[in-house]
Amino acid sequence: MSYAYNDRDSLIIKYLPLVKKVVGRIEVKDHILDNDDLVSIGIIGLMDAIEKYDSSKNVPFEAYATLRIRGTVIDELRKSGRVSRDKIDKLNQYYQAKEELENRLMRTPNEAEICKELGINDKQLSKIHETVHYLAHYSLESALFHQEGDDFTLMDILEDDTVDLPLDIILKEERRKILVKAIDKLKDREKTILNLYYVEELSLKEIAYILGISIPRVSQIHGKVLIKLREIIEKLMGEDDV
Repeated sequence: MSYAYNDRDSLIIKYLPLVKKVVGRIEVKDHILDNDDLVSIGIIGLMDAIEKYDSSKNVPFEAYATLRIRGTVIDELRKSGRVSRDKIDKLNQYYQAKEELENRLMRTPNEAEICKELGINDKQLSKIHETVHYLAHYSLESALFHQEGDDFTLMDILEDDTVDLPLDIILKEERRKILVKAIDKLKDREKTILNLYYVEELSLKEIAYILGISIPRVSQIHGKVLIKLREIIEKLMGEDDV
């Protein structure tokens, strides 16, 4: 859908608060791009949404634009190396150590045991939790369901640029069901954090204020909850395979 320049400029001004809201939800620190840079990148995503929006699909423009804005910003963050390879390596080492301990102990290891296995302290473990939190900005599904060669992402569910094959639709629906079951097994406080972040769409600052804790602590807890959720999902998927 194309617009005259004047119409497009009016829409950009109208939806600028949406751009700022989406950018504000993407918590970024220690990065070469500041908030103004991200807003500018988000506006490019908004312009793309204005050009490509198809009202015949019966999807609200705000919802479609949100995906385009977020996707454009995240793509730029990816290009500029938002999560370093070192952090990814440490996260993979964490998962590997945890799996080895589970096989050795025949139970789920606690954090102290994982730290001892990796030779790290609590502060370093918290940094791993933060890495999971940041990765969830790119793809929540990948953080929860990731396997080698698996490119399933949140955008695959929400963005309707192409029609999914029947098998893809079945796979995504099964994952939704497993996710619901897994969340039901979480503690009330853990559910509250997920609800505030993903449903109420509050920022880390707002959640920190509500819970009475620091912003870094919220990101650590969020990452920790996602790791726990992933563990529950793996068990549920293992049971389904039996």
